[in-house]
This record gives sequence, C-alpha cells and structure tokens, in this order.
Amino acid sequence: MARPRNFDEDRAVEAAMRTFWESGYEATSTADLCAATGLGRSSIYNTFKSKTALFDRALRRYMDEKNAPVLHLMDGDTPVREKMRALLWRVIGQEIEDPPGCLVVNSMVELAPRDPQVARSLRHDQDMRVQTLRSAFQAGQRRGEIAAERDPLGLAHFIIATINGMQVAARGGADRATLEAIATNALSAF
Repeated sequence: MARPRNFDEDRAVEAAMRTFWESGYEATSTADLCAATGLGRSSIYNTFKSKTALFDRALRRYMDEKNAPVLHLMDGDTPVREKMRALLWRVIGQEIEDPPGCLVVNSMVELAPRDPQVARSLRHDQDMRVQTLRSAFQAGQRRGEIAAERDPLGLAHFIIATINGMQVAARGGADRATLEAIATNALSAF
C-alpha cells in the first residue's frame, strides 16, 4: 500500500519554479530540487515522474502567474499608452523584486532550440501574449489613440521584444534607471 503524501504539491512546484528560474534547467540538479522543495529524491520522482515533468509544471505555473495580471491589465477601456506604460513599469518592478530575468526568456534560449515540447509551450504562450497586445493596440486604433497606419501586430511584437530585452538586461545587471530608460524610449514609439 502506498504511503499518503505528506507535502503540499503546489508549494513544491513553486519552489522548483524559483530554482529553475534562478539557475536554469541544466544547472538545476535533483539535489537542488530536493533542497528547494524539502522533498526527498523518491518523493520528487514518485510525484512528478522526472525532472523534465517537474520543469514543465513549473514553467506552466510561471506563465500562468505572469500572464494573469497582464491579461487583466489589457482588459478594459484604459488608453493603450497607459496600458503599455503600466505593463513596462510592472516589468521593472518585477526585475527589482524577483530573481532577475524571466523563466520564459531563459527557457527560450536554453531549451527551445533542442526541446520541441518546451518550444511548443513557449510558442503557445508567446502567441497568446502577442494576440492580447495586438487586440489592445487595435482597440487603441479604434479609439483614435494609435495612428491607423501603425501595424498592431508589429507593435505587439515590439513590446514583447522590449520586455524580453529588459529582462535580459536585468539578468545581466542593469539597474532600475537603465530599465526605466528602455521603457521610456519604447513608449515614444506610440
């Protein structure tokens, strides 16, 4: 008879997410995951089956946590420039408070080129974020906030690339003033 679980699986996924976020997939050992989650090796493998499966859960959790406030921010009738400013300054705040960088961006570089499942998951996430921003820019065009000749899809990709660049810059040690300068210059594109 199997022993009942004596741990919070959700907290274990959260701890694993932070470990992968800080160190990357390859640099995170099973021993690191045991230390972060407080679980033994057998509990990790009995529950999550593999390091890869645990990473997949952690990555999905990260995307859900980071996307929910963005989706909420993009909803509603706030002018699109204010939405983009709030989004960019939200990124700055996260880069100061959280581990620098982004698990999604880190995974794009580290894993997507050689792991089709991770690449699909990241592409799906990227497509959803791009379409959300595109819709916000289209709504801004309908309200006359964005010139009709501007390409909403191109602007959405531009904002995503700016955010990704800010996250890489933060991971590389950029300070708040540098991130604010990047965000301010990006806003001038509208």
